[in-house]
Amino acid sequence: MHKLLLLTENETLKMWKKRRFLVIILVLLVIIPMFTYAQLTVAQNNKDKFADWRNEVLQQITDMQNRLSSNRIPEEWKKQQRIAVQQLQYYLDHDVNPSSPNGVTFTREFMNNAVGLFIPLLVLTIASDLVSGERGTGTIKMLLTKPVRRWKVLLSKFAALTLYVSLLVGVMVLLCYLISGMFFGYGGWGLPIFTGFTINGSEVDTSFVHVVPQWLYMLMQTGLVWLSAMTVAILALMVSVLVRSTAASMVIMMASVIAGTILSSMSSSWENAKYLFAVNLNLPTYLEGSPPPIEGMSFSFSLIVLAIWAIAGLIVSFSVFTKQDILN
Repeated sequence: MHKLLLLTENETLKMWKKRRFLVIILVLLVIIPMFTYAQLTVAQNNKDKFADWRNEVLQQITDMQNRLSSNRIPEEWKKQQRIAVQQLQYYLDHDVNPSSPNGVTFTREFMNNAVGLFIPLLVLTIASDLVSGERGTGTIKMLLTKPVRRWKVLLSKFAALTLYVSLLVGVMVLLCYLISGMFFGYGGWGLPIFTGFTINGSEVDTSFVHVVPQWLYMLMQTGLVWLSAMTVAILALMVSVLVRSTAASMVIMMASVIAGTILSSMSSSWENAKYLFAVNLNLPTYLEGSPPPIEGMSFSFSLIVLAIWAIAGLIVSFSVFTKQDILN
């Protein structure tokens, strides 16, 4: 156990010395203020245009209903719009502003939009070269010549990776809240949020809808974001074990994540895409009741698919790493 802790500490320090996590923080310090400014502009325009938030929501519903009358819009898109209209009407009927401008709401929306592509790409900058990068520099040979079992070496890398993925998600939430709060205020933790919407075809079932405070919603959302990020990290670790080139490892995982984003909008073309990990990464959308990208998907389905991919990734990683000839 002591050796494993020392190995984990060593891997953590090696990842820190690469300074990639610092680069990620710098990227967030640029991206988050940009989105904050954009959201502030939208909020200001809506404030000048509408007397209160109810008029704004009513206008959104009217615009969606007008677009639904067009024959040029695909039926799949119309289905999503009908669901959005029903959900907005539910918020309106219960006198709850679904987009109340505050730091917590901004953070919630930012994380919701980032989980499908932005966060996975940031994870890949950390995870894609854990093994393949050390092959290129030759440090893996020095590590494996020590009297330590190979599975402990890989387990220490996985532990360090888990730590940095957790830090990534935590730092992103913290920076979003701190930066956006300077403009929208730091309140909003107790704002009521409706969750539990169930999608049946193009209808929204509100039988299981219940109210949770926004702090609890954020906690659930952050946990789901972490699960998605860890799935990507595990698969990136697996590819790093299988592929000797860091560049190839990065390209394979980036292509997989981006392809999943594209396939999510092409559900009618290939329904079997729902079994791909990248299509199931957007777990937080199930909390707000958004329609799944592909027919037949559900919260439990996506959790099971991601769990299978993650378990398979770990099995392949440890099986290959403990047996393959890395020293030559």
